[in-house]
Amino acid sequence: MNIKDRSITTSNNARAARLPPVVVETRGLRKTYFGKIDVPVLFGIDLQIRAEEFVAVVGQSGSGKSTLLNILGALDSPTAGTVLINGVDISELDSDGLARLRSAEVGFIFQQHYLLDEFTCLENVLMPITIRHGDVTDEDRSRMTRLLERVGLGDQINKTPDEMSGGQNQRCAVVRALANSPRIILADEPTGNLDSRSGEEVFNLMREMNRESGVAFVMITHDDRLARAADRILLIEDGLVHEISREEHRRRTADSLLT
Repeated sequence: MNIKDRSITTSNNARAARLPPVVVETRGLRKTYFGKIDVPVLFGIDLQIRAEEFVAVVGQSGSGKSTLLNILGALDSPTAGTVLINGVDISELDSDGLARLRSAEVGFIFQQHYLLDEFTCLENVLMPITIRHGDVTDEDRSRMTRLLERVGLGDQINKTPDEMSGGQNQRCAVVRALANSPRIILADEPTGNLDSRSGEEVFNLMREMNRESGVAFVMITHDDRLARAADRILLIEDGLVHEISREEHRRRTADSLLT
């Protein structure tokens, strides 16, 4: 190897070393729903999500966005291919192992907040810690209280979900997703049930948590403005995933309005 080749190799290695670690990866991912009529949804998807990234997933209804998110979070199994979460091949885990992996590595935010009505805001955000460890320490309680205060819910910690607004409930759900310090948070239309102002507040909160903690976010959205504010935009189309630029997404959106 000559000096020039060694220099190029050293430079490439240095760039690779600076990249944040991959937290979720798929190789040849396929998904088919079997029934009277087999319905193939995903066709051989190769995908990497790194720490610190905020990725928006867009596509038409029924294109497989939620299916992909459920597989990335080990809530569903692929028909073929490999899914690695923090380097662990989920196909090698039994149901208990999958549950432990989800609890430790993955946070979820859904269109519905799914807070438990009989528990307070603080109790809801402590629930993942209780499920994982069996109890909650004073340190856990203080940490989650501080985080609720940080997101403007300090005066809501003792209120139940029916005593809070939709935006407040969804902010509580964001904090709950962070409870176990996951490597990745998967958000399925997290602003879909909110008015534009509350939706923007929830999105800004997720973006802030992403930048400060380094947790990766993958968010399904139909809100074009929010998609363009992500680091990357992934389009699911014809069972495949394509990364598109903000400009292409803007063009596609404009074209769809004309048809």
